[in-house]
Amino acid sequence: MRDTNAVRWFVMRDLKRRHSLRRAYQELMERGFEVFTPMRETVTVKKGVKVRKEEPIIADLLFVRSAKGPLDKVVANISTLQYRYRLGHSVNDPTVVRDDDMERFINAVRNSKNPRYYLPEEIRSEMYGKEIRVVGGPFDGYTGRLLSLRGSKTKRLLVELPGFITAAVEVCPDYIQLVS
Repeated sequence: MRDTNAVRWFVMRDLKRRHSLRRAYQELMERGFEVFTPMRETVTVKKGVKVRKEEPIIADLLFVRSAKGPLDKVVANISTLQYRYRLGHSVNDPTVVRDDDMERFINAVRNSKNPRYYLPEEIRSEMYGKEIRVVGGPFDGYTGRLLSLRGSKTKRLLVELPGFITAAVEVCPDYIQLVS
């Protein structure tokens, strides 16, 4: 069992319905937790008026940075909030994401005007393009593979949280350096 005082990025599930007024990520943020969930902007019509709102890309996926002890107390009080566990692993050991991986992903998404998100099963091997290093711009120092889509003129770098979600972020071609 891991140290309950260590601060980590825990992978959580929010079992509330998609259109609930208060989602778990909102409740956790109100309680002072650092929370990240990939969001998208949607437009709906309410009473004849178009309303823009942000909603999670994947309704039940959120990441919470905390020590396990304080988070356990919140999970006990919110019946629709659960830890995620990897198949075949201990029930007492919730899934965590390394700080470096999480910070890289969050930085990429926040510095991209229009990130595209993919679930692990949506990424096919032929979508992985050339291996690159980004030199300059908001993604300076990032390495990875370009998204290869037929007919696309936009260069997008794939930034992954393995097993959960991948973001394809637009990179200026001038900053791309091929890795041999």
